[in-house]
Amino acid sequence: MAGSSGKRPLSPHLTIYRPQVTSILSIFHRASGVAMAASGALIVWWLLAAATGPEYFEFVDGLLTSWLGGLIMLASAVAFFFHFCNGLRHMWWDIGWGMEMDQVTQSGVLVLVGTGLLTIILLLVM
Repeated sequence: MAGSSGKRPLSPHLTIYRPQVTSILSIFHRASGVAMAASGALIVWWLLAAATGPEYFEFVDGLLTSWLGGLIMLASAVAFFFHFCNGLRHMWWDIGWGMEMDQVTQSGVLVLVGTGLLTIILLLVM
């Protein structure tokens, strides 16, 4: 018993299970939460720069409005919309609706479609 612990994989192991919509979206939900926290830190940095003075604000604002800053803000918007749509999906589950496997898969696809549509709408409005 003591010698066999290093020979068996941990359970559940990634080589045993095939990724499913629910598991992938769960991972992305957590990652989008982390991304939104990082985005919040950037917003706080921008506000602190505005309070510090015009020279420092110009520097920070220049970074955040550059092409790289725009790309980061777009990724932040995608993370926000995904987290929002997936949160609605979880609230739907909390009241006991949509728990059948085909409904779970359909709602996962709907989350991705909603994320894409909301992001496109944001880009069109800007």
